Order: sequence, then structure tokens, then C-alpha cells
Amino acid sequence: MSQSAACNRQHKIEERLARWLMSVHDCVQVDEIPLTQEFVANMLGVRRSGVTIAANSLQQSGMIAYRRGRITLLDYDALKKTSCECYQLVQDEYIRLLGFRRG
Repeated sequence: MSQSAACNRQHKIEERLARWLMSVHDCVQVDEIPLTQEFVANMLGVRRSGVTIAANSLQQSGMIAYRRGRITLLDYDALKKTSCECYQLVQDEYIRLLGFRRG
């Protein structure tokens, strides 16, 4: 929790969106995820317009496809490179505590 709070204060929306999408993917294990901009904005603690800009950037880079209410992860490795280091920190802690990797 504290890592997410620190992340929300320190990193660009695009980096946080990439991290958050990878985390969601790890949990649901599907590439197409039903998500509204409003829901994502609430989860990231930003305005919807910020999510729109960040999602468009990720889409133009070929990492995701975004259409009304659905985000499809296209390039997981590129998302990982784009995300902030918080993704790996949280993933490592999850492995340490539970003994296995999500996703």
C-alpha cells in the first residue's frame, strides 16, 4: 500500500498506468480487460483526462489497444519497460511473502 502511495506521488501517469495494467493482468490472466477511464482514473488517483492522454500514448506506441471500456494488452514487455520501477518492487515483495510469482 505504501509503495502505491509513493508511486502515485512520484511517477508520470503513463508509467503508473503501465504498472497498474500489468498488475491487473497478473491477477486476471487475460489480455483484454474491461476497464472504463473513470475506473482507471479512480485507481490511479488522477483525472479522466490524464488517463485519456496516457492511454493514447501507450496505444500509439503499440503497447495497448484501447476502445470504449476495454483495454487490450498487446506488448507486455514494452509495458514493463515503460512502467516505473514500482512494478518490480511490488512483484518481488509478493514473491517473498507468498513464495510464487503472479502471472
